[in-house]
Amino acid sequence: MERILKYLFIVLFLFCGMNIPAYSAGEIMSLSTLITAQNVPFEHCTKVFNTDNASLFYLAIAAINANRFDINEIQSESGFIMFTAVNKLFIANISNVNTNQGMLKITPADGIYYFQPGICLNIFKYIDLNLNKKQEVIF
Repeated sequence: MERILKYLFIVLFLFCGMNIPAYSAGEIMSLSTLITAQNVPFEHCTKVFNTDNASLFYLAIAAINANRFDINEIQSESGFIMFTAVNKLFIANISNVNTNQGMLKITPADGIYYFQPGICLNIFKYIDLNLNKKQEVIF
């Protein structure tokens, strides 16, 4: 009898434990919220990286290209990239925070912050993953 109660308790504990969702700090947004258009706060559109602005500029171009967004215009002197994602025009602006840090700001060109948050987050993730890789010049 005691053995049966022990097994029932274990089975009950397992079933209750499987229904509790497990979230980490970085996985707050699910896939459906990343691809669904919604109002995105301005804070989610800016990020500071631990690299100079020239390297950040090239990483931003690579991230936009890797996500298969269409690059419309590049101005390397001002750190300005205009691209189209999901039929919406975006502007990526790279600026210096200090000598070791650069800031990437991705904003919609029309000023309406109703778009998929995955656009900015995927670019930021790509840059984070490739930040420490050595850049190569291909001729």
